[in-house]
Amino acid sequence: MDHLRLDRTADGDVGGYSLIKLIGRGNVLAPVQINFFKAGHAHAGVLTLMSLLYYLFMAQTALPLGVKHAACAALVVGVLAQSGGFFIHLDSSKAALGNRVTLTGAAILVCAIAVLVYGLIAGA
Repeated sequence: MDHLRLDRTADGDVGGYSLIKLIGRGNVLAPVQINFFKAGHAHAGVLTLMSLLYYLFMAQTALPLGVKHAACAALVVGVLAQSGGFFIHLDSSKAALGNRVTLTGAAILVCAIAVLVYGLIAGA
């Protein structure tokens, strides 16, 4: 069972439990599928922690409230798409879609972070 242990992230315990439950039902996942399962949870955990810092720094900017809300909403969408794309990869027939969702999430995250950087630089 050691090879099924997932590194603990913010939500790693839930991911590990889900994976063990999935395998316990007899649905044996291929090693590449287990890797995508791990990657999805690891990205979700790290990006969740990053988002907490993002919100703290965004509050310190002088950007208009509407821009702050739009950037924060974009961050949430980006986090969900970035980590969600890895879970789409679990279905090997949808690997291309998983790639597109992951890359789209990354692009949205870059845009959200660019707004934050602009807000921090402009306010300095």
